[in-house]
Amino acid sequence: MTATSTYEGIADVACRWLEVDPDFETRVETEQILTSGGLELNDRFGSWLTFGTAGIRGQRGAGPMRMNRVLVRSVSAAVAERVSNSVDHRKPLIVVGFDARYQSETFAIDTARVLAARDVKCIVLSRPLPTPVLAYAVRELNADAGVMITASHNPAVDSGYKLYWSDGAQIIPPIDSDILSLINSNDLLSDADLAQSDNPLISYVSDEIVDRYLNMASSVVSANGPRKVETVYTALHGVGSSTLLSAFQRTGFDAPIMVASQEHPDPDFPTVEFPNPEENGVLDEAFSLASRKEADLVLANDPDADRLAVAVPDNNVWRKLTGDEVGCLLAEYLLTRDSGGDRLVVTSVVSSRLLAQIASYHGVHYVETLTGFKWIVRPGIDSQSHRFVFGYEEALGYSVSEQVRDKDGITAALVFSELAASLLADGRTVCDLLNDLWIRHGVHRTGLVTQRFEHSWTEDRIKTVMKNLRGDLPTVLSDRSVNSVIDLKRSETGLPPTDALVFEVDKGRVVVRPSGTEAMVKAYVEVVEPVVEGALSVAKQNADRELSKISKSVIRLLNDRWGQ
Repeated sequence: MTATSTYEGIADVACRWLEVDPDFETRVETEQILTSGGLELNDRFGSWLTFGTAGIRGQRGAGPMRMNRVLVRSVSAAVAERVSNSVDHRKPLIVVGFDARYQSETFAIDTARVLAARDVKCIVLSRPLPTPVLAYAVRELNADAGVMITASHNPAVDSGYKLYWSDGAQIIPPIDSDILSLINSNDLLSDADLAQSDNPLISYVSDEIVDRYLNMASSVVSANGPRKVETVYTALHGVGSSTLLSAFQRTGFDAPIMVASQEHPDPDFPTVEFPNPEENGVLDEAFSLASRKEADLVLANDPDADRLAVAVPDNNVWRKLTGDEVGCLLAEYLLTRDSGGDRLVVTSVVSSRLLAQIASYHGVHYVETLTGFKWIVRPGIDSQSHRFVFGYEEALGYSVSEQVRDKDGITAALVFSELAASLLADGRTVCDLLNDLWIRHGVHRTGLVTQRFEHSWTEDRIKTVMKNLRGDLPTVLSDRSVNSVIDLKRSETGLPPTDALVFEVDKGRVVVRPSGTEAMVKAYVEVVEPVVEGALSVAKQNADRELSKISKSVIRLLNDRWGQ
């Protein structure tokens, strides 16, 4: 079913949607939209949500531009067809997991029922679990695909549908476009088109696969490594607590002190506006508890536990490390404790270039990819001679084991805890190690500028923003010359085309791109200041000043191009 651009055609789509919708609330929404018509009808039914950086995400509500049961069923039918076309003479197997957001379990069961009705075997993880457990299960269970119903760190009103393929990684082109084509060519599904939830092709597991995941997670830290570190942990109302506590116990760490108000799943996320540990203020309760307990470390997962935030004490205050700082610290630790010229580390084009310096220092292979772990894990999958040992992106995502081909906030928490314990055993701190890296490679400071849209945003509007920027490129940012502009939509960089602009400036870089998971445009800023004659504090001050100046210049640039 393809949405058409005419008012009558869009109304026909809404009427057909109404006929098959099994959900009372979204049926009422559709009826109201049909009655009122206008822009809302086009906004909801004029197009479809598409696969972004990490699957399909959107606000729950009626219509193909929102997350709802009709859309989930349509996507799942297309997934079943595409997977069936990729296997020969056997029933495919797909694993399905879900988080604790509203309707997540319903979406997961609908997915399984659609798959079973199309002769696809389905294993459903029978309770809310972290996304890394699902990603691990795909390969562990020799599945042909995996579906995770999650919106990760998005606002509470959102839901999402994340799709993995048989290699355990998120889908990349042309699989995503194949599935979207199948969605558009198929009819909408009614209840009669689905199998029953007790169909023999559907089975339910949880504890067994979690136990196997925990055995794997135990292998990411040294068997006899240091374990003495006092940690405060928050799950931010998500699904991470149980799995992380089990992982810490199994590897010999003391149980973290839990932020009780955020320990258990709650789809309303009542203590935070956005359940994203990157956001200012989100870790305040953890910091307060850590100060009272005189802890060594604060760890936070996002609601589906695929991301990790870290904070450490620094001059009597809690300092939240950036994703780039955590990534480079993890890389340094992993590369120091391992050896071999075949090792490979990977990051994205919007992350800090400090990792490239660290890789060169240790004599290992380095690759820079597009944003998203579906790209970051790819060099390790494709290479026959390089051994993937670490990948990260600045948005708090880290992969410390090739056995999970996605970001994993549980295993990353284990490795960072071991890193912190190792430093404490030597009478040093995390900040000491970070300073060592800066003295060796220069102070790398990174920052993020964002412009968030309301959920009434359209894809066309963001495309227009990027078009306006391309039409009037800057020659100076702050007082730094723009030495070159790389358009990743057109350039011959060896990377797949993507909607992003890279501005190379003196001793730094700015990358502008639309978010692949939220309604916003992002600008990633980095400045590098060398440490001259050991004057680290001077280099830090210079870097902070220049980062602030360039970030303000980028804000002015974007506002000017948007006509604000």
